Amino acid sequence: MKLAEALFRPRTVALVGASGDAGKNTARPQRYLRKHGYSGRIVPVNPGRSEVLGEKAYASVAEIPGEVDHAFIMVEAVERALEDCARKGVPVASIYSNGFSDAGPSGMQRQQKLVERARALGVRLLGPNSMGVVDIPGRLALTVNAILEMERLPAGGTSIVSQSGTMLGTVLSRGAARGLGYAKLVSVGNEADLGVGELVELLAADPDTRVILLFLETIRDAAGLSAAARKAHGAGKPVVAYKLGRSALGEALARSHTGALAGADAALDAFFRDCGILRVDLLETLVEIPPLVDGKKPLELARPGRVAALTTTGGGAAAALDRLGQRGVELAAMHDLTMTATGESYGATLERLLASPECDAVLAVVGSSAQFHPQLAVEPILRAAGPAKPLAVFLTPHAEESLALLASRGVPAFRTPEACADALASLLEWKAPRRCPDVPAPEIIRSLQPFDVLAALGVPVAPWQIAQPPEYAHRIEYPVALKRLGVEHKTEQGALRLNIRDRGELVEAARALGGGPLLVQRMEQGLAEAIVGYRNDPVVGPLVLVGAGGVLAELYKDSALRCAPVTVAQAEAMIAEVKGLAPVRGYRNLPRGDVPALAKVISQVSTLAMVPGVTEAEINPLVVRADGVVAVDALVAFKE
Repeated sequence: MKLAEALFRPRTVALVGASGDAGKNTARPQRYLRKHGYSGRIVPVNPGRSEVLGEKAYASVAEIPGEVDHAFIMVEAVERALEDCARKGVPVASIYSNGFSDAGPSGMQRQQKLVERARALGVRLLGPNSMGVVDIPGRLALTVNAILEMERLPAGGTSIVSQSGTMLGTVLSRGAARGLGYAKLVSVGNEADLGVGELVELLAADPDTRVILLFLETIRDAAGLSAAARKAHGAGKPVVAYKLGRSALGEALARSHTGALAGADAALDAFFRDCGILRVDLLETLVEIPPLVDGKKPLELARPGRVAALTTTGGGAAAALDRLGQRGVELAAMHDLTMTATGESYGATLERLLASPECDAVLAVVGSSAQFHPQLAVEPILRAAGPAKPLAVFLTPHAEESLALLASRGVPAFRTPEACADALASLLEWKAPRRCPDVPAPEIIRSLQPFDVLAALGVPVAPWQIAQPPEYAHRIEYPVALKRLGVEHKTEQGALRLNIRDRGELVEAARALGGGPLLVQRMEQGLAEAIVGYRNDPVVGPLVLVGAGGVLAELYKDSALRCAPVTVAQAEAMIAEVKGLAPVRGYRNLPRGDVPALAKVISQVSTLAMVPGVTEAEINPLVVRADGVVAVDALVAFKE
């Protein structure tokens, strides 16, 4: 039996540790399977009972007659249950039991041994610490989640993969209250074996699924999720992620400016963009966004998105538009019909905006009429809505009937201006998965000095030489800079002296820096300074960064970040995002810098992704001239 069938459409389910006490958690899967119409065979496994809640029980999985497709394990002796599953030929086991990686180092060792044994036995694992699987069209409610006490499960085309089992119930119940339905819901728990990426891949091939939602606490397999998201995109199924942890609290930053600028959250943004995943800021958005993206493809806008607004309440529209403006979305047109709206005027204006080439999406805001007079605005929206252009509706009052009516017709409707703006902005920013360039790996020797590494990449470097005491003789043309070796953040550490004009000043500066071998480098001038950085992020993998350089790079946090490697054209798109580099792009007729040369360096540095062992690299500053660029300080770090 195929994995997807065993996981979502099993013919026989074994409930290992099923309780005869209907009030216990371990009795829920049996109750829910029957309650929601599962048509397959349910077999409780409990060595202390011959019958559980009206079903014949067995002492072990191995004793069950006939084939078993899916085992749900709820006992402490997980390892013994796994062996029984293998003897029975069970292809997949969901493990509700905890005490594995969630229980510290000893639990992690136990989990690793469990996975190794499962692989040897040929049993796939969901969990441990998983609350189970729900397939609403298939009437499978194999879970302990208490939300399944609800009388009717709303069916639809949205599937959810969550690292929090409780959040499955949150999304399901909140969506049901809005008239939204679901296909498959999976709690991955510890992801010891089956992970988010493999499940997304299964859902990409699932005929019931049209939109895939992710509730993420971390990313355990970035490469697997990236490959799966690309398959989902190819199948025309948008993937939307809500990721906890946008704050900087607890972030372990690397030692360079790049490490701070490419912090955990910025790295995740770059990763999601790279593999075509829409990222939303609010949990409410995750619940409400599916109708907005269902059947849609990325707009691939090369400029900020433009929204036209139509409203019967000026304040309500302003609340949503203000949030859109904070995300960089532009207002193409505003039509305020407050106090003057009729069904005809609202509908005609909406149809005109949906057909207009001046906007990329339309925001329809409805005031109190949504609750008491839906014919004024809600019904015209239903008549005008279509697949041609994205349309989002924000209802300012508490109007459950109108929300349900819009949902039944597939029209995206939102309860709050924040969620509405978040969804629209995420849609307008959405890009198709990037095709990673096929570039050869540069030849880098680990023992090289940072400037030698840059030269090996093809990056222009200001002439430099290591000068020895006491004479500090060198062949570099004055004026020069003098630097202590092996010191990061030289300005902050007082390890740098600039604009040294002659030998006398050089010797004095060397004495002030504490003596010893020092690096002498020619002073360089240009139109601007940039930072170009590389980091092999421990979560999402190789990243490349460009930003406004110099000592204030980290303070301003003005940078663009991408998964590495990148092409020169992709690097030019990064440069266009950095406000501090606007002058070298010719802003207000200022002298233009050599942007193509800067883009080439970004691309060259990004090829470090092909070099094993490089953890971090940085050029700061990279001096941008009218003709060419030159690196004047560098850092390269290798894995120890």
